[in-house]
Amino acid sequence: MNRIKSLFERKHSNILNVYFTAGYPNLEDTFEIALGLEGCGVDIIELGMPYSDPLADGPTIQESGSRALKNGMTLDILFTQIEKLREQSELPLILMGYFNQVMQYGDKKFFERCKAVGVDGLILPDLPLHVFERDYHQLFKELELTISFLITPQTPDSRIRKIDSLTTGFIYVVSSYAITGAKKGIQPYQIDYFKRINAMELSNPKLIGFGISDHKTFTIACEYAEGAIIGSAFIKALGGLGSLPERINAFISNIKMKEEINS
Repeated sequence: MNRIKSLFERKHSNILNVYFTAGYPNLEDTFEIALGLEGCGVDIIELGMPYSDPLADGPTIQESGSRALKNGMTLDILFTQIEKLREQSELPLILMGYFNQVMQYGDKKFFERCKAVGVDGLILPDLPLHVFERDYHQLFKELELTISFLITPQTPDSRIRKIDSLTTGFIYVVSSYAITGAKKGIQPYQIDYFKRINAMELSNPKLIGFGISDHKTFTIACEYAEGAIIGSAFIKALGGLGSLPERINAFISNIKMKEEINS
């Protein structure tokens, strides 16, 4: 069974999905960071595919992507790194990037390579819903790859229902209509939005992302979804002081504080 689907079958709360840009801070750090996150109890690793025109990303992720590209990161190198990672890890792994990258690589070739190296799912925010349904829905089924689509506070209910019908991984609940990056906590209007989505009783699990940066925001997000996604705050931590394992352990320990106290 697909590792993402298996995860959501056995775990229904406090799921921690951590995003970082492949090839950052250094080209070969992808492997060590992924294993470090697994060792800290992270549930899903979301690998960002660095891109030269990251329209939806905030400055932190843009900067990490720019550095990764300068380090020499390419999709072929990333696929090779994932192959190496799969020799030691069975953690669910998602690639997140832009559909333009897929098209430039060759769409079918890209998806088949994902399957071959052990990628479990994809998030492609600029992939039009109707294009996925028309051209790729069946291929994803055949390759056993999941797809996760994003919704925002501005997404109409009718589109959310359509997204729910096509999603095979989880629904990415964007907490606010903004680029990525840590915000100043979760605001009352966001809570109302989370409640509205829950009232729709969607068939897919939900993970809340954008602005989740610490223990408090992670805990609040988990009250309204199966878990949360942390990206920019973790990338900032990777650029901090200390060894790479120390930076990873300190950051994840802070996020999971309540869970560790209660265990």
